[in-house]
Amino acid sequence: MFKKIGPGILVAAAFVGPGTITVCTLAGVHFGYSLLWAVLVSVIATIILQEMSGRIGVFTQKGLMEVVKGEIGVNWVRNLVIALVLFAILVGNAAYEAGNIGGATLGLEGLLGDGFSQFYPLFVGVMAFLLLWFSGYKTLEKVFVALVGLMGVCFLIAALMTKPDALNVVQNMFVPNLPDGGLLTVIALVGTTVVPYNLFLHASLVKEKWKSHDDLKTAKWDTVISIGLGGLVSMSILITAASAPLSEVTNVMDLAVGLEPLFGKSAIYFIACGLLAAGITSAITAPLAAAFVASSCLGWEGMQDKRFKLIWMVILFLGVFFLSFDIKPIQVIQFAQVANGMVLPIMAILLLWIVNRTSVMGNNKNTLFQNIIGFAIVAFSIFLGVKSIMKVLGLV
Repeated sequence: MFKKIGPGILVAAAFVGPGTITVCTLAGVHFGYSLLWAVLVSVIATIILQEMSGRIGVFTQKGLMEVVKGEIGVNWVRNLVIALVLFAILVGNAAYEAGNIGGATLGLEGLLGDGFSQFYPLFVGVMAFLLLWFSGYKTLEKVFVALVGLMGVCFLIAALMTKPDALNVVQNMFVPNLPDGGLLTVIALVGTTVVPYNLFLHASLVKEKWKSHDDLKTAKWDTVISIGLGGLVSMSILITAASAPLSEVTNVMDLAVGLEPLFGKSAIYFIACGLLAAGITSAITAPLAAAFVASSCLGWEGMQDKRFKLIWMVILFLGVFFLSFDIKPIQVIQFAQVANGMVLPIMAILLLWIVNRTSVMGNNKNTLFQNIIGFAIVAFSIFLGVKSIMKVLGLV
């Protein structure tokens, strides 16, 4: 099965970025093991949604928005959905790209020191550019398997080094517990894992790898294994943070510094390598996903289309630019958070609708059990979206 891992590993790499690492670190420092169940729930929800998206991509050989456009018969509704998705994903990914590159920069500082730190964002940007410009899907897949493998090993070793209480870990993973002040952290844990743009990225990537309906089972296992591994990384980070002698953190490298008295310099190197891998993978997948969304919405031909390349280049440039000049586009980020809060429930509803249409999916439409789970996730995504918007507006 591990030989068949493909698009799912890019999805895992996309959600286990610097944002997820930071949220998991804060969750562990402030609440110990208590919110491990929230990570597990978010990973299960991600697997279910991404499996639906991947199934659509393999069966129809189309991007998600291509299918959505074809199924929405009312022009103004179709155009509204397309406009919302385009703005949310393009603006959101441009705003968040600086954070992705910033995470990789922190990792480089941990490994190489901060003597040339002003050049690190540009170095990460150039690395991402070269990989995107010169690599086809198959090369990117191999690079991501290596990077996610490195990230996973680093954070898993870091977690094991802290010698966590195994019984306590298992109990908090399967028994939900909401400590005082923990609701917003739960929302953040789910929100940083169940990411709207990954639905588009997955549907577009699977049709690059698999061309036959016979590959549906392989695509499903790819999703389960890859995202499960991503969830294991997230849990390892939370466990490491919960076991570290820290009361407060400003960034994830504080976690490494906190572990250094116990484990020496190796702690810094493990955390720095993991953060560097997470930052680079997210710095590549965010522009790539934005380009796939634009391609699917506007009917472009794919990864070699000049307009496709222009989109990811712009997203990548903006990330390097914002970080290099310490620009914090707060209003843009807030707009992106509101837009993404709206896009997730809309796309979850559309996804569930499409995978139940015989005209689209034939005999591969959802089973009753899948629909029950799907409706529960839609309800939760609506709750999550509303809470995210309220948070931005200062209502919670």
